[in-house]
Amino acid sequence: PAAPLRARRRTGGRGSGVIEVATAAAMRDLGERLASVCMVGDVIALEGELGAGKTTFTQGFAVGLGVTEPITSPTFVIARVHPGTRTDLVHVDAYRVGTRAELDDLDLPVERSVTVVEWGGDVVDLLAADPLVVHLVRRDDDAREVRITASAAWQSRLAPDRKSTRLN
Repeated sequence: PAAPLRARRRTGGRGSGVIEVATAAAMRDLGERLASVCMVGDVIALEGELGAGKTTFTQGFAVGLGVTEPITSPTFVIARVHPGTRTDLVHVDAYRVGTRAELDDLDLPVERSVTVVEWGGDVVDLLAADPLVVHLVRRDDDAREVRITASAAWQSRLAPDRKSTRLN
């Protein structure tokens, strides 16, 4: 079983919470649980250095959407569409995408799927008015800290009772 996740809630204009993730299995589990609250049209931006766990997170996220094919980094193809039983997953590596024109050329089916954008900080706002931002940091002990930055609308989906979070 995945290691338990511990969250520390922070307050601010856009809500932010930090989740400590000890293993790759726990990172996939977190991704799967986040997918459970996602809906068609949602866009998730993943930020973090190389090796932070962005693709590992997306592997679990894909399971949560009912994707059965293997998930690998789309670095060389920039974007892949993976069919799922709940909804399709669009998996984008935006490291080399910097303009609206380059993004439009990809012809991503954002409105008909859930989209996860690795390295999405520079382009995610071009895809959605209200993206969820997930920032992953690899610590010295090889565990990860995951900071989720969410608007009020996202916060109500992540923790509808405001006393806990579905991600814990």
